[in-house]
Amino acid sequence: MVKHILFTFFALNILGCVKNDKTTLSRPNILFIMSDDHAYQAISAYSQKLIHTPNIDKIAESGAIFENACVTNSICAPSRATILTGKHNHINGKIDNRSPFDTSQITFPQLFQEAGYQTAMFGKLHFGNNPKGVDDFMILPGQGHYVNPDFITNNGDTTITGYVTDIITDLTLDWLKNKREREKPFLMMYLHKAPHRPWWPSPEKFSEYANKRFPLPKTLFDDYKNRGLAAKSAEMNLLNDLRYGHDSKIRPETLKSMGEIEPYVEPYNWGGSDGFSTSYIRFNEEQKALYDPVIDSINIWFQKNWSGLSKKDKMEWKYQRYMQDYLGCISSVDENLGRVLDYLKDNDLEENTIVVYTSDQGFYLGEHGWFDKRFIYDESFKTPLLISWPGKIDPGTRISKMVQNLDFAQTFLDAAKISQPKDMQGESLMPLLLGQEDNWNREAVYYHYYEYPAVHMVKRHYGIVTEKYKLAHFYYDIDEWELYDRFADPMEMKNVYNDPRYAEVAKTLKTQLAELRVKYKDSRELDLHYIDKYLDN
Repeated sequence: MVKHILFTFFALNILGCVKNDKTTLSRPNILFIMSDDHAYQAISAYSQKLIHTPNIDKIAESGAIFENACVTNSICAPSRATILTGKHNHINGKIDNRSPFDTSQITFPQLFQEAGYQTAMFGKLHFGNNPKGVDDFMILPGQGHYVNPDFITNNGDTTITGYVTDIITDLTLDWLKNKREREKPFLMMYLHKAPHRPWWPSPEKFSEYANKRFPLPKTLFDDYKNRGLAAKSAEMNLLNDLRYGHDSKIRPETLKSMGEIEPYVEPYNWGGSDGFSTSYIRFNEEQKALYDPVIDSINIWFQKNWSGLSKKDKMEWKYQRYMQDYLGCISSVDENLGRVLDYLKDNDLEENTIVVYTSDQGFYLGEHGWFDKRFIYDESFKTPLLISWPGKIDPGTRISKMVQNLDFAQTFLDAAKISQPKDMQGESLMPLLLGQEDNWNREAVYYHYYEYPAVHMVKRHYGIVTEKYKLAHFYYDIDEWELYDRFADPMEMKNVYNDPRYAEVAKTLKTQLAELRVKYKDSRELDLHYIDKYLDN
């Protein structure tokens, strides 16, 4: 009798263990893919005008595409801090690229690790050299390099010969193939440097895209006549601010031989090295031989023709050079992503893996004559967001609700059935992903940009955005309000804040904005605090 009882006891315990193991294995894997400065306009699932991205599109085709995904602060490191912590930057403290990140904060990879997930990170983190909650990592120091990049690892720094997008993918695939523990679910953060400035495509893409021509944006020659001082004073115009060497690949010796060049653009100076050479000196002789024919062709044309061009023609030339390099970088991202998606499919990982593709923010691709980001205006404020989860998310789902990178952490935790810290400020996107929109109540999102005065001179501002309207307050050295009707004016060409027809809209949005500031624990006092802190550094 005693033996029978003992046998039953041990059998139940064994069965219980097996059941728990199955539960563990049934939790979804998460593959979080993020590129840097990847404009939604440069993904063919969003727009067919510039480039075909068949592999990124597969995620949208098999899952969901978000049409109003956006960021809380359109700049690299703060965006990443928001993603990791699930908190606005005034709470996590990473308000700009200069300020340190408080590493004592809980990040969602830590929670996954504690919950039994195997975690890994390869690519660009942007800040810190020892990501918390990550079992295995190889990350680029700072911005990293496109060619022969350096990496920070668990075992010290190393340099890998090759092209950064290929290398990050190789590292990711090697981990999935050889380091992954099959009995554990995984959280993989696959983080591309591309297409961050200065844009260096792979040699193959550099040659291919140098011969392409792209349609001009309708607002390329915007004069900002119906906008405020913030748009008029920003320093991110393609003609006047895009650098000849750093960005357009004009050699320093070409510029020197030509004397004064109009318009004058202050050259980049990185530790005494010009913007072109800072990247080029990393190339070995074999790599230079692959790049040089295209670089030489660009320089010969520039030296021969530049002085005779009109301002309009110069603007268009700079735009085409920009698009050739920027989109060439993205083409490599798409091809490499295809390699990872193929691995998931070929190894029976597709069905139980949530695949997310996003960027740390949007980017201007010549709209309003600009490059870069930072503004609350759509091209920089909106970010691509595509999510697939076979059997859970209906293929071809399109979601127009306002969502943010603030929501990512809680979404992943919710999907994995991991408890969410009470101080996270986002909302799980699972109701939207699973077709339960009635359980989604958010009507507006909050935005706040801080890095001023600084590069590109985009003024400090905060604002509220709904599906229909956008209200922004520019402050510090100005006090201006801007209101845009997103339906009637999708290119945001006319500020209607002072239009009597929108008086009630402006009043209502101001009230809602004040409520959001309270909800997210932002305030005038914090605005002043971060100004003082910024100026003291």
